[in-house]
Amino acid sequence: MKLTFTITFTLLVLFTHAQTAITGKVTDNKGIPITGANIYLDGTYDGSSSNEHGDFSFSTTQNGQQTLIISFLSFETYTLSKDVTEMSNLKVSLKEDVNSLGSVILNAGTFSAGDNSKASVLNPLDIVTTAGAAGDYIGAFQTLPGTSNVAEDGRLFVRGGDANETNIYIDGLRVFQPFAATTNNIPTRGRFSPFLFKGTNFSTGGYSAEYGDALSSVLLLNTIDEPEQEKTDLSFISVGLGIGNTQKWKKNSLSVNAFYLNLKPYQEIISQRVDWIKPFESFSGETVYRHKFNNGLLKIYGGLSYTDFELNQEDINVPEGVNFALRNRNLYLNSSYQGSLGNDWKITSGVSFANDDNDIKVISTDVDNQENSFHFKLKLKKRFSNRFKLNFGAEQFINTFSEEARTSTPENFKSSFDNNSTAAFTEANIFFSKKLAMQIGVRGVHNTLLDYTKVSPRASLAYKTSSKSQISLAYGDFYQAPSQEVLRYETDLDPEKSSHYILNYLYQNNGRTFRAEGYYKSYQSLIKFDTEIPEFNSLYSNQGDGYAAGLDIFWRDNKSIKNLEYWASYSYLNTERDYQNYPNRATPNFAGEHNLSLVTKYWVNDWKSLISTTYNFASGRPYNDPNTGIFQNQKTRTYNALNFSWAYLISQQKILYLSVSNVLGFDNVFNYQYSNTPDSNGTFARRPIRPNADRFFIVGFFWTISDNKTDNQLDNL
Repeated sequence: MKLTFTITFTLLVLFTHAQTAITGKVTDNKGIPITGANIYLDGTYDGSSSNEHGDFSFSTTQNGQQTLIISFLSFETYTLSKDVTEMSNLKVSLKEDVNSLGSVILNAGTFSAGDNSKASVLNPLDIVTTAGAAGDYIGAFQTLPGTSNVAEDGRLFVRGGDANETNIYIDGLRVFQPFAATTNNIPTRGRFSPFLFKGTNFSTGGYSAEYGDALSSVLLLNTIDEPEQEKTDLSFISVGLGIGNTQKWKKNSLSVNAFYLNLKPYQEIISQRVDWIKPFESFSGETVYRHKFNNGLLKIYGGLSYTDFELNQEDINVPEGVNFALRNRNLYLNSSYQGSLGNDWKITSGVSFANDDNDIKVISTDVDNQENSFHFKLKLKKRFSNRFKLNFGAEQFINTFSEEARTSTPENFKSSFDNNSTAAFTEANIFFSKKLAMQIGVRGVHNTLLDYTKVSPRASLAYKTSSKSQISLAYGDFYQAPSQEVLRYETDLDPEKSSHYILNYLYQNNGRTFRAEGYYKSYQSLIKFDTEIPEFNSLYSNQGDGYAAGLDIFWRDNKSIKNLEYWASYSYLNTERDYQNYPNRATPNFAGEHNLSLVTKYWVNDWKSLISTTYNFASGRPYNDPNTGIFQNQKTRTYNALNFSWAYLISQQKILYLSVSNVLGFDNVFNYQYSNTPDSNGTFARRPIRPNADRFFIVGFFWTISDNKTDNQLDNL
């Protein structure tokens, strides 16, 4: 009896703890065995690794339905849920992880096409150490391919488009007046300090369906999500003073930055070609507040600037010169939230507001105008898998403008308009493999002022040709409402349109980047008028058209020579357009055929110094000589400028800085102004339009005060 009980108990234990064999083979999608894949049952210690043939085998005491997990670096994790008795002789093919290092990136004219997307990117350090940029992010971006050097203006001119064809965003929300107020032939600057931003992305064409109302390009500025520590930055320069402070507490942080600029000391030393009655003076202040939630981040940005100056500008038709005075006040507010909704859903929302007020005097005419602008935006993103992600959203733009012009006569001129539009967009990122990816999207917009509805398709395709290189294609349609100068007089118009076709080659290897991009851009429905400038009695139409074609080349290297970083960019541009008051198609004055920039930054250990140089070259730009009778048939001389800067590290947190633009004093001519009437010989006299001064210099002292006593405003020194 005892023997029978023992045998029965033993059989029961063996039955209860029966071993089940799990076997199979792991390969990639080409059938090549994967060695060393990790295979295990979820929630247990039962598992093994695949051998050199991809085979695996292990036993388990688990029973019923279980989850088998197979993972390997650079491949998507494989899961299988079924009864363990059915987990034998498995054939498992792992898919490549399209988000792993070395995957293809969508970069032909788009900067938001997946987790590994890239574009021509400059960080704050790149901007402030680029000689000739004078700390202005716009000046630094003018050293990148695709831009035209229009030094008398200061804004971004991209691939044959004028400056109004480029939009700027902060944290995904529109900036309506991104440049400081100025007048003709006095270059402007960007309103924002680069130190408040973690990085800047520049798309020279074919950009994402998320953005619209720009025919040529977009520039995206992203504020810092979370500062590393509390600190204070002090700036003392020859033309102004600046202070910045950052505080952190619990889940909050606050950064404040203020700057006062007065060009009188510089204008007293360097001879000017402008008769300044009141030197250029400005004050600007910025602040960013951040609060971290458990599943999101709230950021509130505010900027206030004030500009004031008066001058007499030379004019060949006005012997005593043209008196011009300007007072500008600009307020910009921006609030954004990014967070997770769970189940791979993400939300981005925000609102921006801008108020711009101008008090202008031109000779005996006083002009007051005011513009108020709102941007509301909501975007959702769903990650269905590593291979498919979907973005979609909607936004509302509200813009009001009013202006009153008063002259010495009893007649005053008033104008106003409300330009509102609603847009919706959707965009899908599809990764077929690590080598092939596509982005496809569409944007629709309805404008209530001009009463139009337009739909814009956008698409990008990228293929990785090797571990270090790839090619990309992009196409897109883009619409833009007529400019403010036109809408104040005429609203019975259609939007202007451009279509982009882009082919890109990218090579990246060990700190070296080579990028070549060819493009063709067609223009349709451009605004034309029959007067020299838009006026209330001008005749307007959408009969204009044009094209821009070219090649952009970019090379950046920070590895080949110790302590030296440099980049070189070259742009070839062939463009013509029939717009404004042009009698026929012609190359506009802002478009030079060849543009070249070379930027170098060299760290000298023995001198504790960062020495930077920038050389800019641009071929002559077209201008119209009425003495020839052929429109736009002349060209200015070539543009040359060699810029130099020197940052000397006095101590870890104290920096002495010197910057000089156009060191060699090249005599540059941007254009010519001709008299309205010919002389007795039938010849129209002219005067050259040249820089206000041949050189610009800055001497500065920068002091950072922080807890770790190592940070400074040029944080690689």
